[in-house]
Amino acid sequence: MTPAAIALPRLVHIGAGALDRLGSVIATLGVHRPVVVTDRFMVESGVAQRVMDLLVAAGTTPALFDGTVPDPTTDSLGPGLDAVRAAHADAVVGLGGGSPIDTAKALSVLYANGGTMTDYRAPGPYTGPALPIVAIPTTAGSGSEATQFTVITDSVTDEKMLCPGLSFLPVATIVDVDLTMTMPARLSADTGVDALTHAIEAYVSRKANPVSDGLAVAAMRTIAGALRRVYADGTDRDARAAMMVAATQAGMAFSNASVALVHGMSRPIGGHFHVAHGLSNAMLLPAVTRFSVDAALDRYADCARAMRIVTDSADDRTAAYALVDELTCLCADVEVPTPATHGIDADAWAARLPVMAEQALASGSPANNPRVPDADEIVALYQQIYR
Repeated sequence: MTPAAIALPRLVHIGAGALDRLGSVIATLGVHRPVVVTDRFMVESGVAQRVMDLLVAAGTTPALFDGTVPDPTTDSLGPGLDAVRAAHADAVVGLGGGSPIDTAKALSVLYANGGTMTDYRAPGPYTGPALPIVAIPTTAGSGSEATQFTVITDSVTDEKMLCPGLSFLPVATIVDVDLTMTMPARLSADTGVDALTHAIEAYVSRKANPVSDGLAVAAMRTIAGALRRVYADGTDRDARAAMMVAATQAGMAFSNASVALVHGMSRPIGGHFHVAHGLSNAMLLPAVTRFSVDAALDRYADCARAMRIVTDSADDRTAAYALVDELTCLCADVEVPTPATHGIDADAWAARLPVMAEQALASGSPANNPRVPDADEIVALYQQIYR
């Protein structure tokens, strides 16, 4: 077996009420001037104030930046960087979904090391100075709370840049199901399929290893039993808790095994058409799995068995193709739209396909796929999923 380097957050608190551990986490890290990086929804819901109060009670002097945007851009980082500088921050606390946490990661590196995010894009990785990052997810999907990646869109080119490296890995993560109980059905579906994509791609990745495999299998099994439940009933606390843990497991898995073709193709959709990352993954997952399945029948079959789609006695081909069918059904059940039904203009879609394929390949993620595509095959997949 090729040696694998495993990197995980130093501290992880998981479970209902885990947010109350924030003060002890901050004390352990020796932080005095944290900046909470979040969005207006977290402020309006009162969650940001609760976090600020916990930080004050821990003896720190916190500052708040609530100007993060969905799918953060290089331009959107400017005001946040000003806030971190004004506070003379010694840590950042990312509070929210993947976008606020990714923003916090970017600010931690830009504040400590300078430059622009284009300096940190893949292939990387960046392992230099960065402020400590504490991540508090409020959605169950992105896994950013446990990964050594951030994704920032270049405001000039619309390229969604993958920025990798240990410096982007949170030192502490607080995963509290209570923070997800008000997620709407659409967000629950998109982030849930996102987490499932992380787990499947980590497992079939050419960089998979025994540790990432274990995390990915556990996440797949849990998501298969919980995702439809949270979509149908957002008050299902047990299913919410299960999804929260699984999303973090899936994040740990892909952080240590890398993602593959779905993510490589997903980022350009988000960059050019401002589709949320989880949703663009969901649009692609069934078709990309169908494209890839024959190149790794045994690994995709393992996914089907982990998700209990087939029995352990099913042969690999039967199991792998059952996975393709189940992913198609799952995305239909949680009403994942196509790019067309989502409102993306057909001519605009067609015009962007060559550059989107080029950007997908440049990210490096497709090279981890069991079947490595060329640009023409990626264009064909984009055309296939449009309607």
